[in-house]
Amino acid sequence: MNNTSDTFALVATGLIKRYGPLTALAGVDVTIARGESVAVMGASGSGKTTLLHCLAAVIAPDAGSVRLGVPGAAPLELAGMSEDERSAVRRSRVGFVFQEHLLLPELTAVENVALPLLVTGVARRQAEQHAAGWLAALGLAGMEDRRIGQLSGGQAQRVAIARAQVTGAAIVFADEPTGALDSTTSTEVMTALLHATTGQGRSLVVVTHDAEVAARCDRVLHMRDGSIVGQATPAAGSDATTVAGAGR
Repeated sequence: MNNTSDTFALVATGLIKRYGPLTALAGVDVTIARGESVAVMGASGSGKTTLLHCLAAVIAPDAGSVRLGVPGAAPLELAGMSEDERSAVRRSRVGFVFQEHLLLPELTAVENVALPLLVTGVARRQAEQHAAGWLAALGLAGMEDRRIGQLSGGQAQRVAIARAQVTGAAIVFADEPTGALDSTTSTEVMTALLHATTGQGRSLVVVTHDAEVAARCDRVLHMRDGSIVGQATPAAGSDATTVAGAGR
């Protein structure tokens, strides 16, 4: 793979992270291509969530490099950034979907989705119009004014997916996004997540324990004891397709 900023979404090399005597990452190398979906699997304590957090600029590794691709420009080196600099990256250049969605219950669906834009200074009317477009693209048209407690678990996760995409982030990180859902809703949410990311030419990194979720990604990385010990390309591959009207 040609490691120019126009061909990769993210390249990490030699990632090391320790917590006291525990080595959470033991020199991990990983490259995420533009438009690629990658699942990360492993037992609890294998280092997969630590890897996700290092790649997503949530934490800094103790050693190694994390380069975030920027189309038409030099990549950003995340590993040496200050907390304020990493926060700026998280606000504008990457998206997140969590197991428990972490939406604000006092806000409506459209307000939750618009929030990342409002934080960056976008006018409320414009932010909410853009947010409503993403909700409609994910099958939630007409639910813009519902509060999170009025939505099902699957609907709330789709709100979280819309929030992760509303800033136009080129790469989305998802930590067990279907872990709290039943199998049918899990399938629906994973379909929405793929359609909203790789279906739009963006990249997706998913930490999951669910083999069915992993099988829908382009590539699966297996971790053990802080290292990537293998990878596979599922026969089915990704089934992402473009979402009409999303991201407008």
